[in-house]
Amino acid sequence: MSLLRTHELVVIGGGPAGLSAAIYATRAGLTPVVIESGSFGGQISTTDELDNYPGLDNVGGVELGERMRAHAERLGAEFSYDAIKSIELDAGTATFRLQGEESYEASAVVYAAGASPRKVGFVGENAYLGRGVSYCATCDGMFYRGKQVFVVGGGNTACEEATYLARLAEKVTLLVRKDHLRAMSSLANSVLENPKIEVRYLTSIVELRGREGAVTSLPDTIVLSVGEAGATPHIEELSFAPGSFGVFVAVGREPRSELVSDLVDLDADGYVLTNDSMETRTPGLFCAGDVRTKPLRQVVTAASDGAVAAVSAATYLSRL
Repeated sequence: MSLLRTHELVVIGGGPAGLSAAIYATRAGLTPVVIESGSFGGQISTTDELDNYPGLDNVGGVELGERMRAHAERLGAEFSYDAIKSIELDAGTATFRLQGEESYEASAVVYAAGASPRKVGFVGENAYLGRGVSYCATCDGMFYRGKQVFVVGGGNTACEEATYLARLAEKVTLLVRKDHLRAMSSLANSVLENPKIEVRYLTSIVELRGREGAVTSLPDTIVLSVGEAGATPHIEELSFAPGSFGVFVAVGREPRSELVSDLVDLDADGYVLTNDSMETRTPGLFCAGDVRTKPLRQVVTAASDGAVAAVSAATYLSRL
């Protein structure tokens, strides 16, 4: 049986929101523990370069994440590598019980678990994950140096991924389901002006398959559907030598809100609803970052959420 660890404040998630919450919590006199199951920095650790964080232009995602973690540690925050499986509220004591490899008890929780890559759903997407399908250009782009890659999506993330991959790949084909790019103009222009990037509108992936349909091999065929929605599509098959191309999916994120779904209100897409103080409908439970409903999901807004959540948590704890 795991040892129960008791804390005033537990922060779930080691991305910008969670680390910012840890920094502001320590400044409020608390000693928070930040629980992270992967790498500290969260989604920014998969970003090659950030040029829109105030005062730190052209900083690497891994570097910024490590700076944030080190900052929180210097101020006294504690850290735990663990994957939380459940969060329950003991109504009698108004405390939260969290279960992972270890057990935790806390009077307040800042939930900043972020979001996961959304899947497209084409045939072969799961089967070829890590063997031709990726959700992270900075993680896996080097494996496609001098090769051809397809990027699925038409938003900010897809354009960023395509631009990054164009530095490595021989050719990048951006597959856009709609008839236009949804990315902000600066990102869209960088794609449209890049001679190594081809944009194919009204195009979706139907299937990715290997030799004779065997999923144990590397993919050698990509099947595309081309045409307006509602019209009879044109099916196009492109064949390559096995291992000579890859598919990068960049169609958005899905919130990791399942652990708190019984304790909060969610919007239609599964994001957590909070007020401006990051409070949920459960007293003592605060949500911050990409897991909550918000108009803009960027590092700077995640850090802001974390700061607000920590101050709100400190105020809540002072009244107990």
